[in-house]
Amino acid sequence: MKKIAFFGAQSYDREAFDAANNGRYELRYFRTRLAPTSLPLSDGCDAVCAFVNDTLNKEVIAGLKVRGIKLIAMRCAGYNNVDLKAAYDEGITVVRVPAYSPYAVAEHAAALLLTLNRHLHKAAARTRDYNFSLNGLTGFDLHEKTAGIIGAGKIGRIFGDIMKGFGMKVLAFDHFPVEGNGFEYCDMDRIFKEADVISLHCPLTQDNHHLVNAENLAMMKKNAILINTSRGGLIDSDALLNALREGQIGGAGLDVYEEEGEWFYDDHSETIKQNKNLSLLVSMPNVIITSHQAFLTHEALSNIATITLKNLDDFFSGADLKSRAVAYS
Repeated sequence: MKKIAFFGAQSYDREAFDAANNGRYELRYFRTRLAPTSLPLSDGCDAVCAFVNDTLNKEVIAGLKVRGIKLIAMRCAGYNNVDLKAAYDEGITVVRVPAYSPYAVAEHAAALLLTLNRHLHKAAARTRDYNFSLNGLTGFDLHEKTAGIIGAGKIGRIFGDIMKGFGMKVLAFDHFPVEGNGFEYCDMDRIFKEADVISLHCPLTQDNHHLVNAENLAMMKKNAILINTSRGGLIDSDALLNALREGQIGGAGLDVYEEEGEWFYDDHSETIKQNKNLSLLVSMPNVIITSHQAFLTHEALSNIATITLKNLDDFFSGADLKSRAVAYS
């Protein structure tokens, strides 16, 4: 029986994969993230299963090669944390889950927007203290406003459809426009200048690192809301922090953060030495941060497990790998 080492595994991973496995693999779950120091946990295994905050650089991949690992199965869509060249140079195949539930992520982006705009987080905290004042809770109608989508793939298009449901005009930027969906495709500068809501739905590549920076944050409307459920590195956190401090934008809803690897998915409530920018962002009244949970629905977890195990089946049987990770274009 093939043995698979799961890194960064949480209780919900175990539940979903055990339910889908049907005894065909020996699944070894480790809460520890994949890194140079945790490589020995993969000893005796045939493949590793990793997630968004595992480290899969050249050093780690070389360590996996030495241990006879033949496959890296990412249980997520993005793989910007994988050195693909190093993997393929070492003869290690990388597969991923291209789509598990675009609705889960798009709906979470919408939830961040609605919570920020209507100050639901503040209202809920107040009423727990029996404070029913409405002061400071004024939002704006989404109807007849403009939503800007950067990255109009499956998730971005679903988010756009949700925004259209609110009666919003949708501007979209994508390298491969899909016509006939009621979006108006345009360049990013127009989105930054005209949109009341901007939501990021694109993979992180070397070319779009800090896609959102001081220059285009300065273009945004004073009350505009920025949403990111993609990858933290798309936003320059220093520039975002400054823009929020200076009142250049209205607020930010972040499910990802560019230095999240050390913090997300674990309880750090008793940690004294914290990430400076993250601490400042968390403390702001017009910022909501969730810990990379946009994918977290029952449907998505089931799909992730099913597709990942199918990727393992295909690899070990020599079948065509439809979900092989390739270099981002």
